[in-house]
Amino acid sequence: MKNKTSEGVVETIKTLVYAIAIAIIIRTFLYEPFNIPSGSMVPTLLVGDYLFVSKFSYGYSRYSLPFGLPLISGRIFFHEPRRGDVIVFKYPRDPSTDYIKRLIGLPGDKIQVLGGVVYINDVPVKRQRIDSYIDPETGATRQQYIETLPDGVQHPILLAARDQPPPANPCENPQEESRDLENTCPFVVPPDHYFMMGDNRDNSADSRDPSSGVGYVPAENLVGHAEFIFFSTNGYARWWEIWNWPFTIRYDRLLTAIH
Repeated sequence: MKNKTSEGVVETIKTLVYAIAIAIIIRTFLYEPFNIPSGSMVPTLLVGDYLFVSKFSYGYSRYSLPFGLPLISGRIFFHEPRRGDVIVFKYPRDPSTDYIKRLIGLPGDKIQVLGGVVYINDVPVKRQRIDSYIDPETGATRQQYIETLPDGVQHPILLAARDQPPPANPCENPQEESRDLENTCPFVVPPDHYFMMGDNRDNSADSRDPSSGVGYVPAENLVGHAEFIFFSTNGYARWWEIWNWPFTIRYDRLLTAIH
């Protein structure tokens, strides 16, 4: 009996070890789940969305590994991201923190925002006004546009209503730090770096504001491409209120692709 019991314990431990090893391999090289804690990507992503990120889309760096172990120098099996991709990356100021934004500027691009309109290499990005966005939780209304990037990627953005035209020269006083994210100085994206912006343009700490700590995102910091939402909740039910869980799920967002 003792031998059979010992063998059973050993088999259970082996099964657990195999399961953990498989989970680590999947999270490191294939897909990793992330959740959305802020509204910087509304309306594309909402607080409480849970999504899968493909780790192989852009190759691998040290930040693909558990705890950011420095076992990889730079990136290996690198694939250039596409403008318009929604990307999870390590916050340059603190690589222990994950950020998610949309890639707007590639290496060598000149990026500027004037009156809320993004200019890429001095050409304004096309955008079309659509029905106002109504926050499903608060009922607040925001202006909503469909933005079409030069590569043809279309995605929604939110902007506050503005009555004032953009300044003739937002960089007239370059020594004075500006927090006006809708009227910026030109940015030239350096090699091996990317310019990221949130879709919720008035509520996103991103590459438009160097003081935010995002700045130009190094290629090494890219974690993966956001693929699809597998779960979403408005978070109104406490963890122990099991009877309320079904009423907090956003069923219309389950298993939806991220564009």
